[in-house]
Amino acid sequence: MQTAREKLTRIAVKVNGKACNQPPQNKLAAVIERFFYRHQNKLVLVHAAMFCLFLGLILIPLLTPPPPESANIFSNFTLFAQFLLWGVWFPLVFASVLLTGRSWCGLFCPMGAASEWTTRIGMGFKIPGWLKWEGTPIFSFLVVTILGQTVDVRDQATAIAEVFGGMLILALLVGFFYGKQTKRAWCRHVCPIGLLLGMFSRLGIVQFSPKLPRAGGDQYTEKGMCPTMISINHKQESRHCIECFRCVNPAAKGGLFLRFRKLGEEIIHIRTNSPSMGEVWFIFLSTGIALGGFLWLILPSYQTFRQNMGEWFINHGWDGIGNSGPAWLMSVHPEWRQAYNWLDFITIIGFMLGSMLFTCSLLSICTLASSYLAGKLGADGTLKKRFIELGYQFAPVAMISIIIGLGDTLFTTLHASALKGALLMGSIFWSVYLGNRLLSKQGVQGTKRGLALIPGFLGSLLIGLAWWPAVVGINFSLLEQYRQHLIILS
Repeated sequence: MQTAREKLTRIAVKVNGKACNQPPQNKLAAVIERFFYRHQNKLVLVHAAMFCLFLGLILIPLLTPPPPESANIFSNFTLFAQFLLWGVWFPLVFASVLLTGRSWCGLFCPMGAASEWTTRIGMGFKIPGWLKWEGTPIFSFLVVTILGQTVDVRDQATAIAEVFGGMLILALLVGFFYGKQTKRAWCRHVCPIGLLLGMFSRLGIVQFSPKLPRAGGDQYTEKGMCPTMISINHKQESRHCIECFRCVNPAAKGGLFLRFRKLGEEIIHIRTNSPSMGEVWFIFLSTGIALGGFLWLILPSYQTFRQNMGEWFINHGWDGIGNSGPAWLMSVHPEWRQAYNWLDFITIIGFMLGSMLFTCSLLSICTLASSYLAGKLGADGTLKKRFIELGYQFAPVAMISIIIGLGDTLFTTLHASALKGALLMGSIFWSVYLGNRLLSKQGVQGTKRGLALIPGFLGSLLIGLAWWPAVVGINFSLLEQYRQHLIILS
């Protein structure tokens, strides 16, 4: 005998004459559903607490003296705040998408909640097309990532306040001007962190599926209860779902229900889950910009690049290249033995963008080669369609790249170089596995997939090799010499 709940979670609905069977719900998923349904009204207290904590982490360090050299995270609040942001929050939030999806966005994020609060009292303007553009959050991510490097957001309290405080202010403004009632235009269209979590949530085990599904794939609507403008009955993909549980009612016949799935399932079936060229470009670009933001600190090639650029500017009469610029654009902290000048500002950005373009080109060539070979070996679809689908195979190595780059504080504190190496190797094998499954879905049979898989494997392997310095460790002595050199120049 089936229980009422089991009947609800395996409904056969006629859609265009075809049965649409839902997978059964895991018991743990049902327990989680009931918990959040009962306590939905208490989430506002969680949001308020997180908002106060967030403000404390970015504002209190501005009001306290710089930590002495003998201070540590347990004796100084500024260092403790930096550790919470870079050693705990960033790496663990990105890693959590595999197990809990975008739960951070819907349950804890102070920026998204604050943006929704201002929407309730705001102007309610229609969300413009330029804000809906798929490239808007990509641009937002690149700007925040580059600015974070030039102002040294890892180590400077003023930089943390500028970057995260600026994002909060922008979230408040977007919410005030655009959207109505409970809509979150910030979370759906602008937030750079949401873009990352949404992309990588496709790899995770959490999925919210409609009880009464309709044909046509994911659709955008500003009507209904969903704060990120998802048409509930058309929902298939997970990237825009912030898991706020507003659409979940265990006793209702409609809405969404929570289920667990296999890791990477959504990407394996990406052709039925709204594949996007914009997402593929983001995978390529984010991997490259994260790599550039890490490697400029340790590679001698950056020093050579900086030296050559400095000589070129001086030879052309640009003597002001050695002067420091405004503190909101670059790190100017002589008391911390760090003072960037215009030459540093230009070369850091140039190196990061160069790394991004090189990585993007490399992964594009590898994906194009795989797509072309797949077509010759019997794959279906056009070259462009195969390119988009196969581009998702690099999602695991891209995610681990960002975790290693942003989470270096955590790995250093734990002395976990071996863990970084294991994660990097695991992401390469996972990417190859996804590539193999994607080729299978495209119709490439048996051993033929091995040939089409080679370019993707090479792409993942080269990304892993590029991140190898992160595994063996940063050359801090070289970094200190560089900072001393900056003091002499300034």
